[in-house]
Amino acid sequence: MAVFCILVWGTTFVSTKILLNHGLSPTAIFFYRFLLAYLFIWFISPKRLFADNWKDELWFVGLGLTGGSLYYLTENTALEITLINNVALLVCTAPLLTALLSHLFVKGESLRRNLVYGSILALLGTALVIFNGKFILKTNALGDLLSLSAALLWAIYTILLKRLDNRYPVVFLTRKVFFYGLLTVLPFASVSPIETSLAVLLQPEVIFNLLFLGLLASMLCYVLWNHALKHLGAIRTSNYIYFNPVVTLITSYIVFSEQITPVALTGALLILGGIYWAERRKRRIPMRHRK
Repeated sequence: MAVFCILVWGTTFVSTKILLNHGLSPTAIFFYRFLLAYLFIWFISPKRLFADNWKDELWFVGLGLTGGSLYYLTENTALEITLINNVALLVCTAPLLTALLSHLFVKGESLRRNLVYGSILALLGTALVIFNGKFILKTNALGDLLSLSAALLWAIYTILLKRLDNRYPVVFLTRKVFFYGLLTVLPFASVSPIETSLAVLLQPEVIFNLLFLGLLASMLCYVLWNHALKHLGAIRTSNYIYFNPVVTLITSYIVFSEQITPVALTGALLILGGIYWAERRKRRIPMRHRK
């Protein structure tokens, strides 16, 4: 499930770029993709409206903010004011931040040494894949800070999700994320307007890409990702994010004929090695074989 989500999420930049070229703002793209996801998830979700108590309902608001509106708005705003490579690299610090927050706040999630070393190796590989042999050292303080904020928001989303996933069905939980993501993005519409022109929204390319982002990249992938998180844990699931730049690199090669350099291939190998290292656990020796 986690691998499938990464394969889809690694290609969403193409759809987003097409929609931006058709005049849709980042806020509009987020609003329509989550609106489609929310409407269609009702077909597979119980018609339950509220959580068991108001405290849990507030946690769901937090999920809608961290995994929905604030995450996408910070990331998309960063893309507008700093280099794409900077954003892609800094957002990929989410697994390390998740590991740190899990160690601090989630019972049973330990910060193992091989997890830290493997994550650092994978992050180094991510940098090589993203820059693909074209090292452009240019920083933008605000843009880079927003990128790190997006990574931190996703890490917080992951931790909050683990707090609730044992008490609520995954599909219901995901639907609540979409609802509060939509609700909390509305105040930002005055700054970044939501496109309502039917002449724009009914164009075949716009319809196709919004359906792809809404139904596949949002509805299906959020459900699958939340299932993976429930079964694998916060840290192991988050480590799959390191594969995202590899998928993006391959998609760029197929769609835009972007060259894949030996540096990028080396980075891909480092990501695989880093994930393997991070996932390794020491084998327990049975008592009867111990001296």
